Amino acid sequence: MKKVLAFVVIALMLVGMLTGCTTSAPADNTAEQAGSLKDGTYVGTGNGNNGDIKVEMKVEGGKIAAVTVLEHEETPGMSDAAIENIPKAIVSGQTIAVDTISGATNSSNGIIEAVKSCIEQAGGNPADFEIAKEDGSSAEAEDLTADVVVVGGGAAGIAASLRADELGLKTILVEKTATIGGTIAVSGGNQVVTLSELQKEAGVIDDSVESMVEDFMKNGANKNVTELTTLFAENVGATTDWLNKYVGIQYDMKSGLHKLAEYSHDRELAFEGGGAGFAEQARKNIEDSGVEVYLQTRAEKLITDDNGAVVGVVAKDNEGNSYNISAKAVIMATGGYGNNKDLLSDEMDKALYYGLASSTGDGVIMATEEGVDAATRLMEYGKRYPNGIEVSEGIAKSTIAGNIAAFNESAILVNTDGKRVVNEKASNRDILEVELDQKDQMLYLLMDQQTFDIFKSKLSAAGITESSMDEWLENNGSTTPYFFHGDNIEDLATKAGMDASVLQSTVSSYNEFVQAGEDTEFGRPADYLKKEIGEGPYYLVEQKPRFATTMGGLVVNTNLQVMNTSEEVIPGLFAAGEVVGGVMGDDSPSGANNAWALTAGKLSAEAVAAELK
Repeated sequence: MKKVLAFVVIALMLVGMLTGCTTSAPADNTAEQAGSLKDGTYVGTGNGNNGDIKVEMKVEGGKIAAVTVLEHEETPGMSDAAIENIPKAIVSGQTIAVDTISGATNSSNGIIEAVKSCIEQAGGNPADFEIAKEDGSSAEAEDLTADVVVVGGGAAGIAASLRADELGLKTILVEKTATIGGTIAVSGGNQVVTLSELQKEAGVIDDSVESMVEDFMKNGANKNVTELTTLFAENVGATTDWLNKYVGIQYDMKSGLHKLAEYSHDRELAFEGGGAGFAEQARKNIEDSGVEVYLQTRAEKLITDDNGAVVGVVAKDNEGNSYNISAKAVIMATGGYGNNKDLLSDEMDKALYYGLASSTGDGVIMATEEGVDAATRLMEYGKRYPNGIEVSEGIAKSTIAGNIAAFNESAILVNTDGKRVVNEKASNRDILEVELDQKDQMLYLLMDQQTFDIFKSKLSAAGITESSMDEWLENNGSTTPYFFHGDNIEDLATKAGMDASVLQSTVSSYNEFVQAGEDTEFGRPADYLKKEIGEGPYYLVEQKPRFATTMGGLVVNTNLQVMNTSEEVIPGLFAAGEVVGGVMGDDSPSGANNAWALTAGKLSAEAVAAELK
């Protein structure tokens, strides 16, 4: 079945004269007209999402002949389309006024920034290369038909599309970014696997639906919709086995189940290769399936009939082409709204955001429009973690992988006064609640040299590079993120504005707990009291609340049918994944969001198939 991959292709040449010049005879070819360049090869650098992007630009005959990304530290899978297509678009259009790739905006802008530098080196003015392309959109919308259209290509959309195709439904998948994967592709790649064959193989045979529901209700402050949490617990095991056997997703059985404070039973596994590994395998399955995929195509509006039933979507791709997609059912799998301040509560807006730029709440917006009138709940909540560093204003990166390794050594958490205030091996929720009560809602990770070396070695997967950390250490707390360092505790305290005697007392007390094998102050488990805080230099790394996942969303029933504000089913409209509100309560435990998205995606496709029989 034909697949449509709507990547950026820019065919318009720059308006105006681009006169040729050569490096061997610059006097004859010096550009006097706007936009002309000196022949040669130039290298420029721009700031991407994870670090510098180095680009080479070749100029021949006064024109941009080639643009090549030489080096980058961007996330595989998510940045691929930008790295491949932005250079092509610049060369094709002879312009830097190209559309950025949705979902890879920072990567796109980093490439464009690097090319601007190259243009300047070639004697040009970047402003002369900012002529935008004309609208090449088609005059009329193209009509498409399907049994089901899935809106969103993240975990929920992947599972819904593959299961619908497996069940024989003609399926169209619409994804506004340039690649399939969504949040799961850039996550740590952990998943709850309760009652799966894999959980049993890993040694846990006494887990239960009741135990999982109880743990989730406790973690979600009992704000969960019990029926949805139960639906999740009853079906996540079968979903895991389906993913493993049908989709071919491999789990890290060698490392085994994770031990987490949130759970009374070990029930979390990692994907082999993390979130990126999951996405790579899922993309292969989508390509090999009968699913028609429209990338860089944004669903803009739900189509309803005279009776209020949803019968399709209107979508538009990045080139301006419109599609009227008629379907017997629509599965909304558009993810969350963390990057839409208009939908965030004041409390959530205070936390740093580290999610995808594409998480703008499109599904909630479309479904709540007049004429569809979907109901929502718990929109004021999001999943906050206590371990973010502020890499730019309001934007975080996660240190959680480094923290886990550091707490296996001798790292502790202190507040801005230098006092230890929490059990470092408590649940993320417990640590977060303490953190929110601190001055500036901030803690610091305190480490000796040996622990810091281990800590920093674990951060690359989160897009935190060695070069970035070197820069932050050089700043030594002058700007955020705060990476203080000092040769001794007194030196460290002085630089961080702490009372040195307080910080020294904190270190001494902790080391006494290690010697005694018991933390009588905060109850850190003995297994994590193996090493004293040793020799310096010493480090303090900021820890601030961060979030990506939102807890609120559309109201659905246990068939994942969306309900309207009159508590009635909206015919033809289903929802799955993060766009659904209520399953987690006000907070989600580790591995839950990926598991829910995959489980709900599979279940929504099954519900559609049953509805269409």
